[in-house]
Amino acid sequence: MKHLLNLLAAVALLVWGTHMVRTGVLRVFGANLRNLLAHSMRNRFTAALSGLGVTALVQSSTATSLMTSAFVGQGLIPLPAALAVMRGADVGTAAMAVLFSFDLSWLSPLFIFVGVVLFITRQDTTPGRIGRVLIGLGVMLLALRLVVEATEPLLESATVRTLLASVSSDIFLELMLGAVLAVLAYSSLAIVLLIAAMASSGAIPLDVALGLTLGANLGSGMVAVLTTAKAAIEVRQVTVGNMLFKIMGVAIVAPFMGLWVTYAQPHIPGAGQNVVLFHLAFNIFNSLCFIGLTQTVARWVSNLLPKPADHSAGSLLRPRHLDPSALSTPSLAISCAAREALHQADVVESMLIGLQKVVESDDAKLSHEVRKLEDTVDDLYSAIKYYMTKISRAELDEREGQRWTEIISFTINMEQIGDIIERVLQEIEDKKIKKGRHFSEAGKQEISQLHEHLLSNLRLAMSVFLNGNPREAQKLLEEKARFRDLELAYSATHLNRLADNTVPSIETSSLHIDLISDLKRINSLLCSVAYPILESTGALAPSRLREPVAK
Repeated sequence: MKHLLNLLAAVALLVWGTHMVRTGVLRVFGANLRNLLAHSMRNRFTAALSGLGVTALVQSSTATSLMTSAFVGQGLIPLPAALAVMRGADVGTAAMAVLFSFDLSWLSPLFIFVGVVLFITRQDTTPGRIGRVLIGLGVMLLALRLVVEATEPLLESATVRTLLASVSSDIFLELMLGAVLAVLAYSSLAIVLLIAAMASSGAIPLDVALGLTLGANLGSGMVAVLTTAKAAIEVRQVTVGNMLFKIMGVAIVAPFMGLWVTYAQPHIPGAGQNVVLFHLAFNIFNSLCFIGLTQTVARWVSNLLPKPADHSAGSLLRPRHLDPSALSTPSLAISCAAREALHQADVVESMLIGLQKVVESDDAKLSHEVRKLEDTVDDLYSAIKYYMTKISRAELDEREGQRWTEIISFTINMEQIGDIIERVLQEIEDKKIKKGRHFSEAGKQEISQLHEHLLSNLRLAMSVFLNGNPREAQKLLEEKARFRDLELAYSATHLNRLADNTVPSIETSSLHIDLISDLKRINSLLCSVAYPILESTGALAPSRLREPVAK
């Protein structure tokens, strides 16, 4: 029992080490890796090479699959290009398995020592995150040595020998067991290294190890499929297409595994080296054989998982960019949340445009439709807020942490603007449309001008939120002062019309004053986007007071 627990603990360490390396690399280089993938789609071969390079760094074809799926879901790259990336990704993770199969145990204490020092002393910085990667590498190398040591006593058990003999009698069972292990471990790399270590120690015969290795390849594809099971159709198409490639490859290679044992084994020293080189050879064969079929498989997947037709406007107002698979990469998740915040602002812009149309046309039906959009703004705010809470702020660097705060603040402001517009429309219905009252021509013109300024400032605020340009932020604050001056001027001219006994102005006076006041509040919420950007550049004065007020 003790030896079995030692083996399970060693396997757990191996899986944990691969997890630390994967998450650490994504936290340090996530944005750069995304840019590399996004800019390497000139043809299927450059896409495959980028997939190979990225996967060699993150040591997980599943992580590369999820990043690539997110790009497809956001419409940044086409499905065939994403499938080409995955052809290279599988080769990348197989190459890392070959590297780890060498005796690098002497590096384990060095990696762990240096990694712990960096991680503890500079935890929230880039060197600290690199330290996390080094700890993961050290743990992986240590775990591989412990697996070999733990399997040796188990081989002396007659029960274990009988169990291993039963497995070797069924290739289908070997494939299933390898796939299940890869799914449970969330890493085909860890399982292939485990299989290689057990084969080198004599725990399992080579033919069984090869069957388990093919099964681990199937499992890695299944992990990505399961992870994106509830994602958008475009995202699922990538993982399902990659799974089809793996199934076809295994179906071709599995019947001929005996050829490897007969012709390759005599020239390769050690069973462990045989396993990792077979793993690499399989993925190279699979990639070269099917790289020309990415367009064909893309068509198959598109027919198997067709995009749903959007027949209702409401379907376009659901969250579009909050990709759950991006949460493992904080920089990618922050980008997804920012795009969804702009989507929320687009809905608010539609409400503002609708508000002006209602003021001009007194259309009660349109007013009701525009007010219903406020529910969409609230739903998007809730979805973004919930998504943001899943991003650990401890894993964000200083700039990402600031961006996290900016997104939350922006979405709160959009939600409040939606509330204001809904209330204003309700007041227009109650105080103007139902009573058959109208603004004076001069009053209507003033509201129209304020609305034009407000709509322009909303678009400027969206640009400031997206780009963080200090010059545009300063312009937005200048627009805030200009809007305040217009509001004061129009309030004064409205009072003059009251003094002149202008009947429409008298009938709608309360509504008119409240409306321009609410438009000013909306403008203030929009302009608040500029403050964090100007504050970070030191462009804001500490106080607007000329001197302290005397007590």
